[in-house]
This record gives sequence, C-alpha cells and structure tokens, in this order.
Amino acid sequence: MAPGGPTPDTGGSHCKGPPMYQLLSAKPSPYARKVRIQLAEKGIPFDLITEVPWNSDTQTPRWNPLEKLPVLICPDGSSVFESRLINEWIEARHPEPALMPADMDARFAVKRIEVICDGACDALILQLFENARPEDHRSQPWIDRQRRKVDGALRELARVVGDRGFCVGDRFTLADVATGTLLGYLKVRWPHLDWPQQYPNLAAFSERIEQRPSFAGSRPTTQVISDRVV
Repeated sequence: MAPGGPTPDTGGSHCKGPPMYQLLSAKPSPYARKVRIQLAEKGIPFDLITEVPWNSDTQTPRWNPLEKLPVLICPDGSSVFESRLINEWIEARHPEPALMPADMDARFAVKRIEVICDGACDALILQLFENARPEDHRSQPWIDRQRRKVDGALRELARVVGDRGFCVGDRFTLADVATGTLLGYLKVRWPHLDWPQQYPNLAAFSERIEQRPSFAGSRPTTQVISDRVV
C-alpha cells in the first residue's frame, strides 16, 4: 500500500490474498458501496478505510482534490476517484468476471441506469443537507425539485426492471449494482418513504439482490457528521 497511507479498518474485503487496493469509503455511501460490491464480485482483496469526508480531520482531500468519496488508492500511491470512473477503471484492469456487457447497446443501457441511480442519490443527499438547515432557512421549492428527481428515477427504474431478474439482459451487471445500492440507501437514510408499496417490483428486486454475498457484506449504516456542513 501507499507509504504513509491511512490505517485500514477492521474488516473490509473478505476475498483471499493480500490486499491489492485501499478503498476510502463512508458507511452509508451508495457510491462507495458500488465499488465495494464490484471488488467483491471480482474477488479482488482490498482494505476498507472508513472516512467522514465532511469532517475537518478527513484525509479525503489528500487523495481527491474534490474532497469526495469513494477513492481507490493503488499500490503505487496514485488514486482513482468518482464511483463511475472507479467502476470503469476496475473493469478495464480486471475484466473477469465481466460486469459490463460486450454489446455496445447493452453497455449504454447499463450506463444509462448508472446515470439515473447516481442522479437519484445526488438528489437524496441534497435533500439531506437542505433539511439540516434551520427550518426558516430551508428552500421548499429546492427540496420539492430533488424529490421529483427521485420519484422520476424510481418510476423509470420500475419500468426498466419490470419483472425481470436483472436490469439489463440476463446476467448481473453494474446496472444491478447501481440500482441495488440506490434502493439500499433509501432503506437506510429514508425509511419513511413508501416506494416499496408504490413499486413492488423494485422492492422484490432489492430483497433478491441483497442476498448476494457482495451486497450482504456491504450493507450501509448511518454515520455521524461531527462538523457543521450547512
């Protein structure tokens, strides 16, 4: 691992062999969970480093100038950041088992779902921090706009998934990773939302995919932010 790098948490990868990478992650982060699942599905050992990027003592800026997680730290001390870029980077360097289809149309179908899911997660996080403001400083039109984005994303995902076993084609891909992590994040951070009743096919998809070892070993939990963010 990189000299002087962060100290690994207990746990992390359950893959055999010495860690190949370090992954800076936050416990509830759906973005980091996507990378954790991809690494687990490919059997790539890694050390998991838990960070709170919003806190003043975070090491995140050392590895990502945008101060965002996740960050994949390579053995040579370089870093790759932003979850979709990390996913693409891992696919290019560790192509088996493939989590992206070879067919171009299917690949773009996967990427379309990734964009939808990441956009919904972005909107959820924007709502989270807007709600952290004093009530008389919150913008209800802004909150409503983010809610519409999430509603639109879930509606489209429900249409795409239908009653199929996988999001794209007949095998597990990064589209399933993105969809499963979004739904898992909703369960942890927004348990009061009624999307399972509104979209029972997504609820069934979530229950089914959470049984995969890569999902079961990376379930999100809440995390305390000690510093003021907004």
